[in-house]
Amino acid sequence: MMYLQIVVTIFIVFILLKLFLQKQKNKISLVAFLIWLLLWFAVLIVFWLPDSTTYLATWLGIGRGADLVVYISILAIFYMIFKIFVRLNKMDEEITKVVREDAIKNVKE
Repeated sequence: MMYLQIVVTIFIVFILLKLFLQKQKNKISLVAFLIWLLLWFAVLIVFWLPDSTTYLATWLGIGRGADLVVYISILAIFYMIFKIFVRLNKMDEEITKVVREDAIKNVKE
């Protein structure tokens, strides 16, 4: 497991560097930056202290720590899909509005 921990740690350090660069260039908001930062630190903690998920899972009444990680991952994925769905609907409405305004403008000319 030690090699996997080292590889994951290097990968997370690389991601954190990219995250800090994105924040420096103001490509992401402070809230998004903090959420991603906490998420990647949580992943790092789980890889170095896997028993921490078992303790938390037991406290929540779930059998194993791995099950807890799967449940949280599924919830996070569904939340992200929902956010993407909402954003796509908003973009669709904005495109429709622009196209209608352009069509009306072209008819008047």
